[in-house]
Amino acid sequence: MKVAIFGQYYQNDTRPIIKDIFVFFNRNNVEMVIEEKFLKILYEEKIIEKQYNTFSSHEDLNSSFDILISIGGDGTILRAATFVRDSGIPILGVNAGRLGFLAKVQKENIESFLKVVLEKKYTISERTLLTIDCSTNEIGMDINFAMNEISVSRKDTTSMITIETFLNDEYLNSYWADGLIISTPTGSTGYSLSCGGPILTPEVKGLVITPIAPHNLNARPLVIPDDTIIKLKVSGREEQYLVSLDSRMVSVNNNAELTISKTPFKIKMVEIPEETFFKTLRNKLLWGEDKRN
Repeated sequence: MKVAIFGQYYQNDTRPIIKDIFVFFNRNNVEMVIEEKFLKILYEEKIIEKQYNTFSSHEDLNSSFDILISIGGDGTILRAATFVRDSGIPILGVNAGRLGFLAKVQKENIESFLKVVLEKKYTISERTLLTIDCSTNEIGMDINFAMNEISVSRKDTTSMITIETFLNDEYLNSYWADGLIISTPTGSTGYSLSCGGPILTPEVKGLVITPIAPHNLNARPLVIPDDTIIKLKVSGREEQYLVSLDSRMVSVNNNAELTISKTPFKIKMVEIPEETFFKTLRNKLLWGEDKRN
């Protein structure tokens, strides 16, 4: 088995997790290739000493890899996806963060879950991604896809912006708000949820349009088919507004028209039988945690 490893280092909280993973894979003769910057930190912190091959971009990952292990939180997985891209390499998240909807493997059960990986007794959940085109070519991002959401929001002002929204060229609404979120099912438990959007299970073929602090309180989140072509025209008092693809952000001029659609490829997430989506919802959102139950 050949495994790519990418992660974030959170001092003492992450050290035991990283050691357990490396000990397990070395004991089972698994070939490990480590992301270059992450490996440098591991050497500096004296967590490991053995020499490993490295990767530094998506071009270094190919079909010879069986899986990519992401060590950190959900944000780390979003960054790991920028390495995987359309290669088809599945991602398994080991949770060294806090909430962790995507990072399913908890630190208490690392070895038992890694045995499942070694024996390939896992399933794959394919996750829809979004991409964006700009009429004035201002986006200019090398990584033009989002796993969680694409959002537009105000910049350098406390005034709201107006977002004219069209679905398959049919006018939907002009949102007068702080911004607008276009979320995938994966992202429905993130930014969109915090703004009042619904939760979609990962296999739902839909997207969520969620306004951010809308002036009209009857502007509610809307679920649409994931093959919908969404066009946005943004105007406001300032000359520019912000467009974000997950954690990547760029400024765009008011006269630009944005077109958002799903990508032709998906990200594969490893699903462990003991850590289902619904179990994660109960644990992370504390469903049923009521003194009366």
